Amino acid sequence: MKRKTKIIIGLASAAIIVCGGLFGAGMYFYNVAVVPAPKSFLSKSKPIKKGDALYPAHKWYQEANKQRWNEISATRHLKLDANYIAAAKPTNKTVIIAHGFMSNKDNMFDYAYMFHNLGYNVLLPDARGHGDSQGNYIGYGWPDRLDYVKWIKRVIRHNGANSEIAVFGTSMGGATTMMVSGVKGLPRQVKAFVEDCGYTDVYSEIAYQAKEMYHLPTFPLVDIVSGINHVKNGYSFKKASALDQVRKNTRPMLFIHGAHDHFVPTRMVYPLYRADKGPKQLLIVPGPGHSRSFHNRPTLYRDTIEKFLNRYLK
Repeated sequence: MKRKTKIIIGLASAAIIVCGGLFGAGMYFYNVAVVPAPKSFLSKSKPIKKGDALYPAHKWYQEANKQRWNEISATRHLKLDANYIAAAKPTNKTVIIAHGFMSNKDNMFDYAYMFHNLGYNVLLPDARGHGDSQGNYIGYGWPDRLDYVKWIKRVIRHNGANSEIAVFGTSMGGATTMMVSGVKGLPRQVKAFVEDCGYTDVYSEIAYQAKEMYHLPTFPLVDIVSGINHVKNGYSFKKASALDQVRKNTRPMLFIHGAHDHFVPTRMVYPLYRADKGPKQLLIVPGPGHSRSFHNRPTLYRDTIEKFLNRYLK
């Protein structure tokens, strides 16, 4: 009996140690994946100098007349920040631009410049926990989708009921764009979506990164981190699914992905494209890198977006 008791106590102790270790690892990777902070795996942007290809866009953005807009998030009562830049000629057409993971509105200056040159007003929000917006977690587009609905309604109030709006985003912003597309009761003024290199769902993307960067298996670590995130922030990684959202979408969407993307793997775009229920187009852009399609093939990128949006925003 004493021997059995010792064995049970030993097993229980081992289980507690293992569970404690897994929870500790889960908290560590929660901080890596979900807490807004500098990330060692992200490349640092270099200062833009005169003569650089991006210099004209950067100079324009620095000098542009930016209206500072604020909104309160759809949940958690967070103060959100955005820049609105009116088109050179008055128009009711606006593109709302969603940035990527640990980026911010100001880093989207090149896309803002592109849309400005195409004649659109542009709105550049900071997502929760990014830039000048409040928040202590990264929403990966899921809670943010409801915030973008509020930004959409803000544009309509500003530019009138005849507004025509497109939502555009890259990487996490691309996933956000797709997540917005499936929101029930989305205002009719939203005419089209353009997503660039977004992921199918948060669980799959984090599982992919856990394997690629840390050589870790999906189970149980990603599930533990997802559980921690659900308790802290109200959503699980599997629930945060762009794939499920595009299945509900009936409005036009342009899907863009780099041909050799190894951060959000190119293969993710195909099930997203197939699942979408609205008018759609797929552009696979030659060249390496993540969220580099615009820079790899700027003319192809701009012309494809221009022609796509011209079909749906009159």
